[in-house]
Amino acid sequence: MSYQIPMGPYHPALEEPYKLDLVCDGETVQDAKLNVGFNFRGIEHLAESRNYIQVIALMERVCGICSNIHTLSVCQAIEQVLGLTPPPRALYIRVIVAELERLHSHVLWAGIAGKLMGFKTMFMTCFAIREKVMDVLQAISGNRVNYAMNRIGGVNRDVTDPAIILLMIDDLERDMVKTIIPIFTTSRTALSRCAGIGVLTEDQARSLGVVGPTARASGLPQDIRRAAPYAAYEEMEFNVPVEPSGDVKARLVVRALEILESCRILRQALSKLPPGGLYSCPEELEFPSGRGFSRVEAPRGEVFYSVSWEEESDSPRRVHVRTPTYANMPAVRCMVRGARLADTPLIQASVDPCYSCTDR
Repeated sequence: MSYQIPMGPYHPALEEPYKLDLVCDGETVQDAKLNVGFNFRGIEHLAESRNYIQVIALMERVCGICSNIHTLSVCQAIEQVLGLTPPPRALYIRVIVAELERLHSHVLWAGIAGKLMGFKTMFMTCFAIREKVMDVLQAISGNRVNYAMNRIGGVNRDVTDPAIILLMIDDLERDMVKTIIPIFTTSRTALSRCAGIGVLTEDQARSLGVVGPTARASGLPQDIRRAAPYAAYEEMEFNVPVEPSGDVKARLVVRALEILESCRILRQALSKLPPGGLYSCPEELEFPSGRGFSRVEAPRGEVFYSVSWEEESDSPRRVHVRTPTYANMPAVRCMVRGARLADTPLIQASVDPCYSCTDR
């Protein structure tokens, strides 16, 4: 006899409201129904009544973890409308901050994954590493969360001391190679909770249109930084980690390997950081009628922005955002089918969901 268990909207593992109605037979999940939309902030509508400077500050608050990637996306879309190209140094700084944010996001998620496994020592280890990344972001921008780095035509702040970033990269790589990756891939605690759990096949991932590490953990080698390079990514050498198994372990491994690739990108960007100005933008902007688009690889996957403008207006006519969680969440239904009820919190957390930006 089947029965239904509601998980949420006050979730036992994630501090954001959404609901998963699980249909179970004993301890086995037969099906699931996802419900989102419990928290609506109206950010896209608010953007229509803000000027172009206020829009950037507003979009930075779409997501708390990926705040920089949203300002980068909206600035790139507006630059396309205006026909502006930021100077080379600004493009490199955009890469540096984006990869630091990726490190912050992935290490944070690894800690949460450890906590959901009941692996509290790993949770504390990951959060200690995360503090080092946030200290570097604070040293660059003055802020630990909303960095306010991007502006139309470039960036607001310079990277004046690459040495502190390189020191953090050395520490992070050592911790990942010697501690985090070996424990997550060999520990019986981790393997019993991750290996073969929450499988999303390559065909399912492709048909559902999943993005980011979730797609790459199911064998899809898609990454906007490689497929459609932006900022200075075309000048960087890096690999796109792909795992074929599609389980929770694969999603862990992909993010761990991406941390190492982000360190590699950061070293290249810091060593080749060109001289020059931080922005190329007149004091007063005159907007033509038009629409700009931007695709950026956020830590969770592809972020898409569409910005429409009418001539001689300070405010956009329309700002539309598609976040990676919105694309990835339907895949949770496939992942939890056949899984044990006790594994569902970790399975749904393995896509690194953010309902803050989904319910914007």
